[in-house]
Amino acid sequence: MVSSQRRRLARIGVAATATLVAGTVVTALPAFADPPYERIVGGEFTGSTPDPFWNGTGTTGRVVDGEFCTEVPGGTVNPWDALVGQNGVPFEAGQSYTLTFDAHATRPQPVGAGAGEGVAPYREIARQTFAVTSVKQTFSFTFTSTLDFPEAGSGQVTFHLGGQAEPNTFCLDNVSLIGGVVPPGGTPEEAPPIKVNQVAYVPSAAKRASVTSDSTTPLAWTLRDAAGQPVATGQTTPRGNDPLAGESVHVIDFSDFETPGTGYTIAVGDDVSKPFDIGVEEIQSLREASLAYFYHNRSGIEIEAQYVGAEHARPAGHIGVAPNQGDTSVPCRPNTGCSYSLDVSGGWYDAGDHGKYVVNGGISAWQLLDLYERTAAFGDLDAYADGSLAIPEQGNGVSDLLDEARWEVEFLLSMQAPAGSVNAGWVHHKMHDDAWTGLPMMPHLDPRARYLAPVSTAATLNMAAVAAQAARVWADIDPEFAARALSAARTAYSTAKNNPVKIADPNDGTGGGSYSDGTVTDEFYWAAAELYATTGEAGYRSDVMASPHYKGAGITTRGFDWGSTAALGDITLTVVDNGLPAADLAAIEGVITDTADAHLAQMATMGYPAPYREGNGEYVWGSNGLIANNGVVIALAHDLTGDDRYRDGVYETLGYLLGRNPVDYSYVTGYGERPVRNVHHRHWANQLDPSTPIAPPGALSGGPNSGLQDPIAARLLPGCAPQKCFVDHIEAYSLNEVTVNWNSAFAWLAGWTAEKAVVDPPAEDTPPTAPGTPVASAVTSTGLTLTWPASTDDKGVAGYEVLRVQGDAIAVVATVSGTTAQLSGLTPNTEYTYAVRAKDTAGQSSPLSPRVTVRTAPVSTAGCKVVYSAHTWNNGFTASVTITNTGSSAWTDWSLGFAFPGDQRVTQGWSATWSQSGKNVTAKNMPWNGALAKGQSVSIGFNGSHSGGNPAPTAFTVNGATCG
Repeated sequence: MVSSQRRRLARIGVAATATLVAGTVVTALPAFADPPYERIVGGEFTGSTPDPFWNGTGTTGRVVDGEFCTEVPGGTVNPWDALVGQNGVPFEAGQSYTLTFDAHATRPQPVGAGAGEGVAPYREIARQTFAVTSVKQTFSFTFTSTLDFPEAGSGQVTFHLGGQAEPNTFCLDNVSLIGGVVPPGGTPEEAPPIKVNQVAYVPSAAKRASVTSDSTTPLAWTLRDAAGQPVATGQTTPRGNDPLAGESVHVIDFSDFETPGTGYTIAVGDDVSKPFDIGVEEIQSLREASLAYFYHNRSGIEIEAQYVGAEHARPAGHIGVAPNQGDTSVPCRPNTGCSYSLDVSGGWYDAGDHGKYVVNGGISAWQLLDLYERTAAFGDLDAYADGSLAIPEQGNGVSDLLDEARWEVEFLLSMQAPAGSVNAGWVHHKMHDDAWTGLPMMPHLDPRARYLAPVSTAATLNMAAVAAQAARVWADIDPEFAARALSAARTAYSTAKNNPVKIADPNDGTGGGSYSDGTVTDEFYWAAAELYATTGEAGYRSDVMASPHYKGAGITTRGFDWGSTAALGDITLTVVDNGLPAADLAAIEGVITDTADAHLAQMATMGYPAPYREGNGEYVWGSNGLIANNGVVIALAHDLTGDDRYRDGVYETLGYLLGRNPVDYSYVTGYGERPVRNVHHRHWANQLDPSTPIAPPGALSGGPNSGLQDPIAARLLPGCAPQKCFVDHIEAYSLNEVTVNWNSAFAWLAGWTAEKAVVDPPAEDTPPTAPGTPVASAVTSTGLTLTWPASTDDKGVAGYEVLRVQGDAIAVVATVSGTTAQLSGLTPNTEYTYAVRAKDTAGQSSPLSPRVTVRTAPVSTAGCKVVYSAHTWNNGFTASVTITNTGSSAWTDWSLGFAFPGDQRVTQGWSATWSQSGKNVTAKNMPWNGALAKGQSVSIGFNGSHSGGNPAPTAFTVNGATCG
């Protein structure tokens, strides 16, 4: 996913006559005003790599003490036989440019500095030759461009180092190209005020748009059809300043309009949105397009025109046909302690590069298989039937979704070290080239040697998890493959348990991303959950229940990704039938819905809603992948509850990715009026080389990234608001990269939204009437009773939902068949607002009742006593707790609270419902031991873990009151 050096192996032509300038030393140039502008990016080499400067074939370079030093081979014939340079340099015909650089070399030699075209026919703008010596000097020359290359086009600056008999080391620094009148990045295209889902809104779901405006009062909006005729009107809702977008935003809600059609627009004053559809066809087409990404990025197989079209067809990559060295017998990297080679052909290329990574391929394959299992549990697998995708496996009688996933699963299995070897049972972390390849670079033309990286615990557990999942999925489809996968999973898991600290080197980033992960408890939980769900064996069950991630602890509002995988285990335990305690499974489901509720509450306050939350408020590399995965959690909440709020939230998430965002881009290639085109990818490199294609439809860009970790982003976007830190540029790899794991998240989301786009019409047309106003009674510090007048319905009321209302957020807190509900577990002296809605036998909901607001009673600061004792051993302990009601009245329920002084964790409790957040522990009564008369006691307890000491808590509360 993280390609450090992206460079290109084109050269400038040699038509011009070379002039030798012997040791031309130039004094410091005067500062230039804007314009003219600096055109070179990263010429000071202050980072760890020379990126975006590249090395040509036969040369290798690196940053040494702030200089870009290149090893130049001897024995070459022509100056252009050894090159370094930078691509995407803009030139304007008729404009003057001054190229300046510092250089020295171990051996004196001539060096040609030139500007020109980086692709055929390699036209040259200017070139001058300088005598470089062992003494660092500053060189410069000025020229007028005869060619016109737009920003990030085919313009190029190169240094010709070849034609020397002896090898040499050439070092470059302070490279600058000053000139031109067009600002860097070109004249930016301002995003229009109105942003919409540029593809399609689903008729039966929420439909909202955003409009930039400083007005503090609502604005009139008009929805128009393709003929420009008004079909709906309304008033915007001001959201005020949105810090994530860096602008003031209003929201337009036209959810009530459900008429299908194409070419709709929204107007506010003189501003008009991009056109969009209301319908389901385009949304459903995303399902196939998002999955097509994986066939396009297969390694080891020809990508055939009959499946992808002539433009995207290509020969098989990395099968050992020259100049390609192939993946059929890849050795361990030198000096890593193993001497075998593995056939690791196949699998998916990870991202813009040609590396293949187990920890990123693991979550990607898992997500496709989870989409299959989730659809089997909650949806209809016919959408993924044999023949549904354009892939070679059509007609084999197996779901095409499984056929595509298996291409990666087989690769993951092949990365396991052989029995009897020094690494037996372990899985290699990754495999890729010995150095970064350039852009563009078709896979079959990659000339570099490829190696297996060392094994790691994270990779071994990734393979164990996915292989166990595959064994379950293919058990009846291909029992032999299922058995092979399960055997590999068992071996890998056992191996990792025996040595859980093989961590991938975070500095191993030459030729491929490091993908280092220093915390693997989440991978252990995930792998144990998959093995338990497949086998039902007690050992794996024990590991699952003993994990600190058990019962949804790994499901957070930040979301999951390749480095945070505990949630994957929880999702499997939710989707796949297993024998865990019902209360524990309910706890996981509760965390899923609570997390989804938190996302919806946040999205309700945003100008451009997206389920995304980093602690510092910034957006990170691959923010769109996290957004898609958080959309998965919201979708699962709908699967579990049927609550349409979650369905609307998923379509809001999709809308952000499809254009309703501050930069007005559809982040999905080929979809929308303004889709991203120039994603960072080696063989979808049209921006650099027009002979190569743009990405096919259905690829998800990484999206906004406040870190701006590439030079293009750093130059063009300083000080950007988090959601605006984006540019559609192939060299802006920290923003516009594509990867298998972001597309697997998007494919899951696209599949779900396609399935839910069409809803069955209700069996009747008339929903229930709204219930009457609820009345609160029997209000205590922790509970109350609600009663309300009944609703009416022509076919009969099936039941009622009691909802807690907090601002824009509404959560179901009770479901009853009658008109009374008992609510408990409330916080003393706290205000609550409730409403009620009815459900009829057809599943239709009534409007909400009028709201009622009630405050719970305060509690006394006396009236309870807690006795705590613990038996400690090694890193564990058993605690016994006795709670006594010393007050003057009986308790109907109780809630114990305390904080651990150390790092203790509750691992298993009894006689209460136990939960822990940080150091804070809460225990709530069970249904059978909540009532305590004056003077009565109840005994509860738990098992815990600790490291170091196990000091006892010093303060306890019951129902918010401090106990003696």
